[in-house]
Amino acid sequence: MSLHGKKGLVVGIANEHSIAFGCAEAFHRAGAALAVTYLNEKAAPYVRPLAERLESPIVVPCDVREEGRLEAVFARIAEEWGRLDFLLHSIAYAPKEDLHSRITDCSQAGFAMAMDVSCHSFIRMARLAEPLMADGGCLLTVTFYGSEKVVEEYNLMGPVKAALESAVRYMAAELGPKRIRVHALSPGPLKTRAASGIERFDELLERARVRTPEHRLVSIEDVGNLATFLVGDGAAALTGNVEYIDAGYHIVG
Repeated sequence: MSLHGKKGLVVGIANEHSIAFGCAEAFHRAGAALAVTYLNEKAAPYVRPLAERLESPIVVPCDVREEGRLEAVFARIAEEWGRLDFLLHSIAYAPKEDLHSRITDCSQAGFAMAMDVSCHSFIRMARLAEPLMADGGCLLTVTFYGSEKVVEEYNLMGPVKAALESAVRYMAAELGPKRIRVHALSPGPLKTRAASGIERFDELLERARVRTPEHRLVSIEDVGNLATFLVGDGAAALTGNVEYIDAGYHIVG
């Protein structure tokens, strides 16, 4: 799978265990040039060394909650590259007190924040990427099976990810005439920093390992391999899908 000559944006690298980094490494191995973002200056020391490993020519801060930050990222890409072939949106957030409570009890502010960061930011990225994808492209985001079935302790992120998956389908239909493809990657449970905020996550991991037909957990490398295929020319006929990378986790009732 060659991505030589392609330029991509990766949003969501927190450390070397991030799904975003697993995908970025695979993109890099396939020959893509990558723009990489980090959340803020506190996160920079963890992300910049990884960006160096990826030989990223563009490394910029991006907290989507701050007005103008996302626009600045795309302005930099437009200035330096003039185009974009693909992007990966791998960010999610919910206030801890709302994430750990029942859906019934979550606050309006917490629900709105989770939807804005985890879902609407992907829509904003699509809008900003569209004029840079004059020759087509691919937009990827990250979801989880808890969007369609109740997963214990996933709580607020369930309906948020369901909204994200629906947005994927609608944007795939809207952007299809411009040959811009849209997908959601749905890995099985992975031990990432973001997932560690879920209560009793170690128990969820063990339940997933036992439940999968392959009796194993997937890795960020597994996710990266599929992501690389999807943004490449070989997947030109695919769009609007939730792509499961979960060792069969989603097929078991």
